[in-house]
Amino acid sequence: MTSAPGPLRIGNASGFYGDRFDAMREMLTGGDLDVLTGDYLAELTMLILGRDRLKDPGAGYARTFLRQLEECLGLAHERGVQVVANAGGLNPAGLADAVRELADRLGIPVRVAHVEGDDLTAGHPGSLATHAYLGGFGIAACLREGADVVVTGRVTDAALVTGPAAAHFGWTPSEYDRLAGAVVAGHVLECGAQATGGNYAFFQEGCVRRPGFPLAELHDDGSCVITKHPGTGGLVDVGTVTAQLLYETAGARYAGPDVTARLDTVRLTQDGPDRVRVEGVRGEAPPPTLKVGVNRLGGFRNEVAFVLTGLDIDAKAALVREQMTAALAKSLPTDIRWDLARTDRADAPTEETASALLRLVVRDPDQEAVGRALSGAAVELALASYPGFHVLAPPGKGAPYGVFEDVYVPHGAVAHVAVLHDGRRIPVSPPHDTRVLDPVPEPPLPKPPPDGPRKRAPLGLVAGARSGDKGGNANVGVWARTDAAWRWLAHELTTDRFHQLIPESTQLNVTRHTLPNLRALNFVVEGLLGEGVAAQHRFDPQAKALGEWLRSRHLDLPEALL
Repeated sequence: MTSAPGPLRIGNASGFYGDRFDAMREMLTGGDLDVLTGDYLAELTMLILGRDRLKDPGAGYARTFLRQLEECLGLAHERGVQVVANAGGLNPAGLADAVRELADRLGIPVRVAHVEGDDLTAGHPGSLATHAYLGGFGIAACLREGADVVVTGRVTDAALVTGPAAAHFGWTPSEYDRLAGAVVAGHVLECGAQATGGNYAFFQEGCVRRPGFPLAELHDDGSCVITKHPGTGGLVDVGTVTAQLLYETAGARYAGPDVTARLDTVRLTQDGPDRVRVEGVRGEAPPPTLKVGVNRLGGFRNEVAFVLTGLDIDAKAALVREQMTAALAKSLPTDIRWDLARTDRADAPTEETASALLRLVVRDPDQEAVGRALSGAAVELALASYPGFHVLAPPGKGAPYGVFEDVYVPHGAVAHVAVLHDGRRIPVSPPHDTRVLDPVPEPPLPKPPPDGPRKRAPLGLVAGARSGDKGGNANVGVWARTDAAWRWLAHELTTDRFHQLIPESTQLNVTRHTLPNLRALNFVVEGLLGEGVAAQHRFDPQAKALGEWLRSRHLDLPEALL
């Protein structure tokens, strides 16, 4: 009788292109690992890499990864750690060749494979980069054939974990519960230190000056323990894992190309210091289509921030708006936005705290309409506008901005292929079964808390939050730390209350999803981010701080919770 494979220890060394450079070395030297992953891609990153490729057809991948390997490829080989990363971006074949050249130069005998098939740019004329989100079975095929390093293009972030898990445990595409458990583990790991205390609502409860990077001890049944190497900074507890589970998700069904994971089945328990057990995850067949991210250039953008100091802030703002509107009448950019941030205080002890910022952002397909037309108009007001006139920085000539949208194609429209170290190509079949992604019925709410005295105070005293972006939509996950707080939160934080607390959302569609196992609510705000992060539609273009703004808003909180 053959015993089941032992746990698979999968670590993460990158949550985005530009993350801590030393993390790869830290993860390889800090403790035992079987696989080290790195997530380098995001919607904005694909646009950046697309612009790189316009300048150099041989570019299009994350060069940081190659520099990290120069220091660490020997370490990984000595320790028997397989490396899996989506750093291939728009050019995984090019990165694979570059890794082979590096290994040959360093004299390290590693087998390098890559995954391709995600690039659909040719079928979308006018786009800069159009890529399908592939699953993990291309990665699994590479690892089963002996690859030491696997680089991919646009796969889902969780595929960096589902692929190694499927290879290690021998999972088939129909083992949905196991795959769903790996998806949840991958989603927790994908953003690096966000699982170990980084960007955490209750950051003052641990030492998070330099959080370690996370790892998952994944088991054959799909359960795992989220932890970190001994002696590294940060913290891993139910709260940090809950926060990351809610990050950039929506409802109970978390869809991917391999499986749809049911987030409403996740159970979290503290399993000791810096150890959180994740179990009970159920999975379903994936949806019949693949998500495709389409990145294109939207035009040109420019901005100027006028500093308004002291008295009569509103009148000063009105004057400069009138002057700039008249000056821009000839070029008339297609999109003009004004935002006044009242950061000023009365009788302020410093000039900076006595000042407000009036921000003007213009967009147009024609660079000239947002370049010299804006900069000339702003500079010419230097001696002819409100008292104390100055700007944070003079506007430039206008820079291109990107637009992101997602579309969907059938699985069969994508040629998912594992390209091995010896040149063999293994096609990856689409899933045999699929399931339309219907919403899950809202679960029953807990019993409301008893009436009692209340106190006006910030929501963040009793609830955590984490927010982020998905194209033009924002999501805000909010969770309670106790059952008593959950009973209050579930009834108090309705969509109507959300609209009241976040006035920007008043005219937008907001959907609330309830996840009782996590004592959490997830809000999706449609259209808050315009055409995506690259378009810089608002002050916080990725909605990273939207959750913290929500936590700062005051409500009538039960005194029993304080």
